[in-house]
This record gives sequence, structure tokens and C-alpha cells, in this order.
Amino acid sequence: MDFDMGVQVLFSFVIYVLINAFTPGPGNILAFNTMTNFGWKRGKPLYFGIFTGYFFVQALCAFFIYGLENLINPIMTVLTYAGAIYIVWLAYQIAISKSDNQISVKQPSFWIGFVLQIVNVKIFLFGITSLTGYVIPYYASLGMLLFFEMIIAAIGTLATLTWILFGGLFQKTYFKHFRIINIVLAIVLLQCAVELLLQ
Repeated sequence: MDFDMGVQVLFSFVIYVLINAFTPGPGNILAFNTMTNFGWKRGKPLYFGIFTGYFFVQALCAFFIYGLENLINPIMTVLTYAGAIYIVWLAYQIAISKSDNQISVKQPSFWIGFVLQIVNVKIFLFGITSLTGYVIPYYASLGMLLFFEMIIAAIGTLATLTWILFGGLFQKTYFKHFRIINIVLAIVLLQCAVELLLQ
């Protein structure tokens, strides 16, 4: 691979990763909603669950691509339906939730964020297509696959932190219009679930 080709492929890879990471997905929407409801301190366990889940899923993608290609399709089918059900449940929880000012709500947990990422087919597909489309033609070792997947997870974590920041910036607005915002977020999550099933 000549240097120019390498730079061009790397640039395309980074653009693809940035677009996928920063667009609304279940993890970003849940992080935003949690920040508006609970703030950073109370929402931290859930955020760290999302971050940890992101790195875990991307490592799994590297292992799948490296040596378990024949297992990808059955696993992805199961995750698609499990993910759609979980996302619909989250959408329902967001739609019926009340403003934190009105009711004392349960503390967000690490496991809610982690499990969301485990059944989040979007980031599985994101990791797999990134490797197969941009990395595999040039690098095939497990170490390099893991390296690129960790870059994806780091950028994904940065994207989620950005959504958390926006959740904090719009917290006052959220409390004024929480019902409308929660319904919009729930509808976006439902759209994510439908997109999973239609892929």
C-alpha cells in the first residue's frame, strides 16, 4: 500500500466513523435523556456502562472478523430482535417518565447502559462494516483489527460525551418542556428499533 493510498483510506475511514458515531442512536439518545433528567453525577454509572459497552462490542467485532466470520449472521439476527425489543422498552420508559423535579426516580445504572450497547446492532454493524470496508483490505492481524476498533470506540465515546454535554446545556429547557422532548426522544428511539428490523 503506497502512502497516498493509505492516507486516502484512513481519511475515508475517519469520516465514516465520525458520521456514524455522532448521529442519533440508542446510546447517544439515552445519554442525552439521562443528562437532562439526572445530570452528570447521578447519570455517571449509566454513561460508563455505555462507554464500557462500546469498547466491549468493538472488541467483539474485531474477534468476529478475525476468526469467527461464520458466526456473525446468526448472532446478528438474535441481536437485531433483542435490540429492537430493548430499544422499544427504553422508548416507552422515556415517554412515560416524568420530570426529575416532579418525582424521585431510580438512579441510572451501569448495566442499563452496558446492556443497551450489547444489543445495539447499530454499533455492531458500524464496527464490522468499518473493518470490512476500510481495514481488512490492508491489515488482517488481530492486533491491527483491535487497534482500529478501539479508535472507533474512542470516537464513539467522544460522540456520546458530546450528546451528554448538549443534555447539560439544554437541561433548563428540558424541565420546561420535558413531556414534548421525552415524546420526541421516544419516537426517535422507536425509529431506531424499526431501522434495526428493516436492515
